Amino acid sequence: MAFYSEEQPAEDYLFKIVLVGDSAVGKSNLLARFARDEFYPNSKSTIGVEFQTQKIEINGKEIKAQIWDTAGQERFRAVTSAYYRGAVGALLVFDISRRQTFDNIGRWLNELHTHSDMNVVTILVGNKSDLKDAREVSTAEGKALAEAQGLFFIETSALDSSNVAAAFQTVVREIYTILSRKVMQSHELKKNDSSSLSNGRTVVLQEDENTTVEQPRSAAGCCSS
Repeated sequence: MAFYSEEQPAEDYLFKIVLVGDSAVGKSNLLARFARDEFYPNSKSTIGVEFQTQKIEINGKEIKAQIWDTAGQERFRAVTSAYYRGAVGALLVFDISRRQTFDNIGRWLNELHTHSDMNVVTILVGNKSDLKDAREVSTAEGKALAEAQGLFFIETSALDSSNVAAAFQTVVREIYTILSRKVMQSHELKKNDSSSLSNGRTVVLQEDENTTVEQPRSAAGCCSS
């Protein structure tokens, strides 16, 4: 879900971003730290879906990020799947002190791609980086998985706020860059169409029966950091 107005693009950008991952990896605390600079050491598991809108400034433009915190428990899977639709960004979160949450990333990534656009901008987030002595997943492993899947990668700590803002801003900035590029291309096409009309020319495209037309790939593909 990426809405904008050509008349007031600085105020009307709205990006839907989802937080995805196993239960208790710290998704809710990442959102709480980013949106309100709060941390809840005894926070309970999210029930269903919650969301919050946060304003982010990118290149002097005010962007609204609608961030959805999805439940990680299996019993909420069918309920939350509908909320992936329309997402243009995602934070795929695991707990660096619990290897199982890292091993499950592939399943979450498949679910994300099943219920949203394959080109959704995604960052792999290794949360709880403050738990250095309890680490079960190395930084190198996280980077390798992100590189293999074409994702951004960052390690965060909702407890001490390390890299929390950077994680969200990375996703929003990339979405904004892709959207801006598409808007510019749209304006250029309109300009060219207008020029052709003003010159009074008629352009006819003919396709030979033996010609194969290859559809261009989307310009909104994910980029790895």
